[in-house]
Amino acid sequence: MKLTIKKKWLLAGSLCLAVGLLAGTEMAAAATSSTPRTVRTAQNTSRVIALPGDAKAGKAVRAAASQPAAASIQHVRLTWKEQPSAVQYQVVILRSEQDDPSNIAVTKEQIFTNGVDIDLSRFGSEAGKFYWKVCALDYNGKAIGHFSKPRPITEGSEINPKAPKPTTQFDGMDYAPVYPVYSWVPLAGAKQHEVSVYRVASWGNSLVHTLSAGEYDVYEEGGFTTPGRYFWQVRSVDGAGNPTSEWSEKVFFEVKGPTPIAALGDSITHGGGAMSVPPGYLLYDWESYASVPVKNIGYSGNTTADMIERFERDILPFSPRVLIIMGGVNDFRGTVNGWTTVQNLQLMRDKCDAYGIIPVFLTATPINPSLMVKRAHIEAPPGDWQVHMQYINDWVMQQRYCIDVSTMLADSNGWLRANYTTDGLHPDYYGKKYIGERVGEYLNAHFAWITKKLTKKPIPQYGQ
Repeated sequence: MKLTIKKKWLLAGSLCLAVGLLAGTEMAAAATSSTPRTVRTAQNTSRVIALPGDAKAGKAVRAAASQPAAASIQHVRLTWKEQPSAVQYQVVILRSEQDDPSNIAVTKEQIFTNGVDIDLSRFGSEAGKFYWKVCALDYNGKAIGHFSKPRPITEGSEINPKAPKPTTQFDGMDYAPVYPVYSWVPLAGAKQHEVSVYRVASWGNSLVHTLSAGEYDVYEEGGFTTPGRYFWQVRSVDGAGNPTSEWSEKVFFEVKGPTPIAALGDSITHGGGAMSVPPGYLLYDWESYASVPVKNIGYSGNTTADMIERFERDILPFSPRVLIIMGGVNDFRGTVNGWTTVQNLQLMRDKCDAYGIIPVFLTATPINPSLMVKRAHIEAPPGDWQVHMQYINDWVMQQRYCIDVSTMLADSNGWLRANYTTDGLHPDYYGKKYIGERVGEYLNAHFAWITKKLTKKPIPQYGQ
């Protein structure tokens, strides 16, 4: 979630992590900063399991036939399926299939996305015989499970890529988010990028805008509410803005309406989690796990006042019959008291009534101040934050249509469970999955006359 001063939660979390890492106590999360970071490495082990996504190995083998000859390998890009709770990954390059520490050619750490570009030029033709494996790591640098089974360097890889690789998963979403976040696997050494967004038209592609970006991602500031087909591309640039790579492949998304069910909120709705995964992935998007399609109109960092300000601009173009509203966490963790938040929620309810929209309110999720301060260096909330949260949630549960998603996320102290969050502010996989499932169940039970006509895209599966 962006802080209330509109800075992205990811940047805030990762900058603080760098401080912790230099102290040698904890690992860092992804950031657009290029500040050096150090982490504890995963313990080498002979035990292996297949990291989800290895089922695609057959496809990778077929693709390998079109790869350059082994002697021409200069660098290689490896990719894998993202893992719940992973803050970073460690990749090990082996000189052969033998999975032994003495056989390691390269170890790459501090990988804050589900892919990496590694320079192998110094190994010459020997690189063609290499194998690779990957392990997901949590915040503390502890392995999540075990390393994947070693695979030939030409499987699950791209040899000598010439452009960054987009990682957004808009095609798996029921609807494109109003505020997309563009993300990618950078080329080796690339720290700065530019993203261009186009609208597709019969007379040709029309440039919407170009965004300056850091190492891994960039947040869209302008919402997409005009129906049409769009695409985005990314390329690496130097400090002066000069291109240092080719443009990536085009990633298309479509804006269409009306959308019968939509969700208005902050970063809990917008998506992202585990400090290094931005919105744009299905993993930490609660809408992914709802059994009915829901349009994502979340915006990271929003207070309830911000949600009011953009209500007509972002909601009305999609003419929803049902609007899910969840907000308040950026209010009570800051300086906005519960009474003011409730007044804002009431105003949103009145707007819904005026526009013929049925509002469904969700309780505000709890936070974990200790983790917020310790890991993300997010400012500690006021000492009475729980009083204001409870005031908000009491009002929510008095509404005609309401869902309690906070109680099950709280520990015995009323804080966000530590095993449900990395940064103390955002629920991660299990939290988002729970919210999505509860919302889907509720909508099917109360609005079957709407939901039975809708088609849901496949719900993502992890850890299979």
